[in-house]
Amino acid sequence: MTLLVISPDYVSHYGPLAVMARTAKEDGRRVVIATGHGLRSRVKAEGFEWRELNLAASSNSGVVTKDPSIERFLAATRRGPLETIRYQAMQRQIDLLWQPEQVVRSIISLYRDLEPDEVLVDHVSFGSTLAMYALGESFMTLVPGHPSQLPVGHERYGIPAEWSVCLRPDGEKLRDVEQLADTVTAAFTDRWNTALASVAPERPPVEDAFRVHGRRVLYNSVSSYHSSLRSADVNSDHRFVGPLVREETLPEELSAWRQPQGNRPQIYVALGTFLSHRVDVLKLVAKAIRHVGARAAMAIGSMPKEDLGSVPNDWIVARELPQVAMLPYADLAIHHGGNNSVQECLGAGVRQLVLPFSTDQFANAVDLARAGAASVLAPNEMSSAELAEVILARIATGSPNPEPPMTSARIIEALFE
Repeated sequence: MTLLVISPDYVSHYGPLAVMARTAKEDGRRVVIATGHGLRSRVKAEGFEWRELNLAASSNSGVVTKDPSIERFLAATRRGPLETIRYQAMQRQIDLLWQPEQVVRSIISLYRDLEPDEVLVDHVSFGSTLAMYALGESFMTLVPGHPSQLPVGHERYGIPAEWSVCLRPDGEKLRDVEQLADTVTAAFTDRWNTALASVAPERPPVEDAFRVHGRRVLYNSVSSYHSSLRSADVNSDHRFVGPLVREETLPEELSAWRQPQGNRPQIYVALGTFLSHRVDVLKLVAKAIRHVGARAAMAIGSMPKEDLGSVPNDWIVARELPQVAMLPYADLAIHHGGNNSVQECLGAGVRQLVLPFSTDQFANAVDLARAGAASVLAPNEMSSAELAEVILARIATGSPNPEPPMTSARIIEALFE
């Protein structure tokens, strides 16, 4: 039995898909990963078959240097959540459906060559969903981020249905951004349907391209954190399969992280690939951690270490860190609310402090706060004193129990039942 996994050439999207693919491979299934060259070595190192498939103009292996587009995104995050959502909505018309006719034809050719028994597609890879829809063949959708990335009910793609108190926007300004989102959704869907008519004119057009999914929807999330307000509207055939967390070993050169220094709490800090360029926030976080006397491990991307100011000798500061391996030894994780970080923290049973900037980070923050699993602060508005106070308060709470991963049997059932 062959499982075809179609992954964007982004390590953050490949990670959850690979957890499911690995389980299938261990169960004796043939697994083929179709993705770009940026992930080729990783895919092959993990023992999967790799097929070349270009789904976008760029790739992301985990650390990126600033370019004009990243600068524009960072500038939007400094202006606040609504300006970030506005910027990303405008970019959506360009970024999320790259050369759709070419992508569709490539996937159709690949599908006919492999004749897979099951196909697993990342929901955010809209060109891949378009291809499977054009084929008219059965496939499954993995939602790699917050469940609301696949909108239901009255939700709009890219706009949180709920807001944390500290981030709640002005109502009139929010309505303006919602109108923009509706305009972008209509334009995106028109483009999607135009490409569909070009490659598969016999297939009916769709009303909202952001809501198209396979026969079964798999959420990289824990069901107990899911808002009850959404439950009645989700696809009838769905499974919560999170936390989808890769296995990772702490390297010997970081083994000191296993041994806390006296009574000092250990705090892990990472803001993700792009937001690690928010040097102002990382500097403020470092200042607050110094103030509370904690020990830190900070992943800072391409930011110069010197920009953090005075760094204690027992801190660990690097471009990248093995996050999954380090989280079990942390008393607190400070992160941006990206879904991989959320699920990895839940899997490790570590307290969380979320600083949301964009996309589904706002929705993740709401869910975690509602469940009492995290504190949330507005990264553009907090002071180092406020941050230090929240750090101490969060550390004073009890450690959450780790969320157990899905058993291999349940993953196989979700993929092949």
